[in-house]
Amino acid sequence: MNTEEFCLYSGGLKGAEAAFGACAEQFGVKEVTLSFEGHKCTRETNLTVLDAETLKKGDVSMEIVSKRMAKRYTRSETIRKVFQLLFHMVNKGYQVVAVGWIQDDQTVKGGTGWGVELAKFFNRPVHVFDQGTNAWYGWCDGKWHEDVPVITHNTFCGTGTRYLTPEGENAIAELFQRSFNG
Repeated sequence: MNTEEFCLYSGGLKGAEAAFGACAEQFGVKEVTLSFEGHKCTRETNLTVLDAETLKKGDVSMEIVSKRMAKRYTRSETIRKVFQLLFHMVNKGYQVVAVGWIQDDQTVKGGTGWGVELAKFFNRPVHVFDQGTNAWYGWCDGKWHEDVPVITHNTFCGTGTRYLTPEGENAIAELFQRSFNG
């Protein structure tokens, strides 16, 4: 497998996104960091700062986000931009891999959850490492199933919590190992 044919899209934030980026660098996978003005990235490899017009192409009603995530979001401009950015990350990276916490309502906690919901909505392959159970899950037939994912699509989105546990960091490293050294 030629790793140079693969591309990771991420937001470059501390935690899971920084770990995805570090693994991409280690394995020779191209990394593109998407951001917007004022967004603080930990990783800035191939940084693409989306202008306001481009960012708005990922706009969605906050009521729709609130309903889908079963959580009320304020009308904060920053959270809106984060959700718009997640749209672009998921739109560019066909396969979505994330690290976070799967909740009882089958959503993933926090902003990561919106990226996962978009992947479900777009019918993309999506996998989440749940830091509550320390296991990988894939979305299939409307529910989560325990699995062991492999990166199989040339473009993929790596996203997740800023509060990465050692187990979550190890899960990302093992994902890259399985995918590119197996």
